Amino acid sequence: MDLGNLTIKKLGNMYRAKEVTVREVVDAYLKEIEAKNGELNAYLGIYDDVIEQAEEAQKKIDAGLGTELTGVPFAVKDNILIKGKRVGAASKILENYIGSYDAFVIEKLKKEGVVFIGRTNLDEFAMGGSTENSAYGVTKNPHDTNRVAGGSSGGSAAAVGADLALVSLGSDTGGSIRQPASFCNVVGLKPTYGSVSRSGLMAMGSSLDVIGPITKTVTDAEIIFNTIKGKDTKDGTSHDGEWGEKKETKKVIGVPRSFLGIDGIDDDVKENFEKSLEDMRKLGYEVRDIEMPTLPLSLAVYYIIMPAEVSSNLSRFDGVKYGMHVDGENLVDDYFKTRGAGFGKEVRRRILIGTYVLSSGYYDAYYRKAVLARNKIKKEFEEVFKDVDVIALPTSPVPSFKIGEKSDPLSLYLADIFTVSANIAGVPAISLPGGTVERDNKKLPTGFQLFAPHNREDILFSYGKSFLGED
Repeated sequence: MDLGNLTIKKLGNMYRAKEVTVREVVDAYLKEIEAKNGELNAYLGIYDDVIEQAEEAQKKIDAGLGTELTGVPFAVKDNILIKGKRVGAASKILENYIGSYDAFVIEKLKKEGVVFIGRTNLDEFAMGGSTENSAYGVTKNPHDTNRVAGGSSGGSAAAVGADLALVSLGSDTGGSIRQPASFCNVVGLKPTYGSVSRSGLMAMGSSLDVIGPITKTVTDAEIIFNTIKGKDTKDGTSHDGEWGEKKETKKVIGVPRSFLGIDGIDDDVKENFEKSLEDMRKLGYEVRDIEMPTLPLSLAVYYIIMPAEVSSNLSRFDGVKYGMHVDGENLVDDYFKTRGAGFGKEVRRRILIGTYVLSSGYYDAYYRKAVLARNKIKKEFEEVFKDVDVIALPTSPVPSFKIGEKSDPLSLYLADIFTVSANIAGVPAISLPGGTVERDNKKLPTGFQLFAPHNREDILFSYGKSFLGED
């Protein structure tokens, strides 16, 4: 079975033509996982009812009740709850925790009859851009196992890139779907904030987080997005996507050219980006330089707002309600010892930063200013989208880097420079495979990233299909 070229539609046609059974497809992926996962560390665990799920999906197909997604093998990031399944956000503090309910997206996918293969590795509580912060070891890049798969959804991207799952779910707070997708040569969609419910997603930055798909094609990403989107009564920030003007597109791509002049972008990454723009020109799109003077502020704004929300969201992990518990001399000492033992260095670092920027005397100096700057960035996006359909940037300023190469946290934070603005503004963005660069005699993928106005994922899908030559 040619797993490398399999898509959701191809698989559905094979099922309907009785060329293959769900069990045979699942077995093929399990065989690949057995052969490769020991080295890649994409999965933290395979679910014990995979075969049972496959048989149930087959029954639906045989009865003529199958949908486009019935029998499709999914990998799930280890911060999305599935009832009765282990989920731990790659953290020791939630070791052996079992999900008590299904996330909203899981409910929707279960109705479709998908097959959940297993839970994938991530940076602990989704905090990082390399999956090196996982308590269970780094996920390696399928294109060069000396390098990272990206993060925080590194396991989900590596699983799809290495044919260990047809598609996967990730979460994106500042680029955590798009950056690993670019490193692993797959498609990663960060939907509009609120278009996909966060119910059942372990919270990191509540005003930034969104669940999205990682796939091999734009068409597959579109199918999954259309399934998992929608308003949810359990998530007050969710919506039906109907707000916002649905104006006709003009086939115009905006490029914030001055932003590309910042230090730290590899020359060959820039070259691939320019080639991608030229490809779009040849397809009939106009590429226009635009000015976005507040865009460079996005990274600083993100690294104030995100840790502030982290410090609040992670206060629930106290060793009392669930997860790890370490005995101390008294209740407060229980908290300190449990959190000290259960949280990794990066999680503790972000909690400390967030607590600091929210503390008395610093709230106005940092957090309030960041919120004001965020509103300005949002307005800038709104103004620019009056003249262009999409904004284009590289997904990452560098290709996948070597494991252990970026030991300084600041250098890792700077790698988010091109992705965080989508989360700050709440707009949808997609990373598309955008060529390769050579490092150590290995071809490493780079990403071509497009941003669209709120609730205009349809534009991203249209432009993305054109760029990748999909029918």
